[in-house]
Amino acid sequence: MGSMIRDPFGSPAPMRKAYGEALVQLGADREDVVVLSADVQNSDFSYMFEAAYPHRFINVGIAEPALVDVAVGLANGGKIPIANTFAFLFATRALEMVRTHLCYGGANVKLAGAYAGLSDSFDGPTHQTVSDLAIMRSLPRMTVVVPADTLAVKKLLPQIAAWDGPVYFRLCRNEVPEIFTEAYEPVIGKGITLIDGEDATVIACGVMVARAIEAARQLSLKGIEPRVVEMHTIKPLDTDLIIRCAQETGAIITVEEHSVIGGLGGAVAECLSQYAPVPLERVGVDDTFTESGPYSELLDKYGMSTEAISSAVLRALARRQASSTHATSEVF
Repeated sequence: MGSMIRDPFGSPAPMRKAYGEALVQLGADREDVVVLSADVQNSDFSYMFEAAYPHRFINVGIAEPALVDVAVGLANGGKIPIANTFAFLFATRALEMVRTHLCYGGANVKLAGAYAGLSDSFDGPTHQTVSDLAIMRSLPRMTVVVPADTLAVKKLLPQIAAWDGPVYFRLCRNEVPEIFTEAYEPVIGKGITLIDGEDATVIACGVMVARAIEAARQLSLKGIEPRVVEMHTIKPLDTDLIIRCAQETGAIITVEEHSVIGGLGGAVAECLSQYAPVPLERVGVDDTFTESGPYSELLDKYGMSTEAISSAVLRALARRQASSTHATSEVF
């Protein structure tokens, strides 16, 4: 399976605690980093940075548009601000400021979107976030990064701080499987092939990477060998890797904790339609609002189970076979 992947996975660990620890380390490494919160520091664990560096922490209160604007001012003054609130609030209430004052102005602000996807599971559909990737990647100058486990958080956050320009960092509230070993070395803008295979390519991001790996392991027992690619950067998208996977495996499946419209699946579809048309199946939330409930059960109910990924692989393979058969019949 490759030295980057734990087999079996490590015990689930809270992503938000790893984020808090990574913030503290980043604060030690870079004195120009400042952290802001819309009064959610106890929720997303940015309180750890506040405790370590109180003079570099600003709580703007429950005022998300002001959170972004204060961060823009700090960036224009030469600081590296990391603004923290729930993901759905960056993508809704603060969106005008993100679009106009941050992206249009080109401010070097980093947005840490906590409780993303369905991970704010018991606060219901208004607080869950299934359209943020689509919104954020559509904004000029915005970079979009989605870590898959706690090690990914710790290895990507310093790169985000060093990145020139706005970044949206999408974070899960819950405990997540420990997928990676220390051999994992992510680079913003570059996807990573975690499992090699020739039958199809599963491209996954975030929490769904673990489920994509499990689906591939189950399919391999049936003689089907899918390739698994982690696409932690949704924008800029690693189109070269996607094109190569399409050419080598002939079928693509995207897997994300997001609507099937406009997120990772939409980005990959745009790439394939222009450069390498092959059958594509998208696994995610099927254009619906969700509901309150236990996190893992919500993922299963709304189409993101390991079995749903396996079924999508089989559908893509069937479509590829049908396309190949049709092409052969046309020749004769």
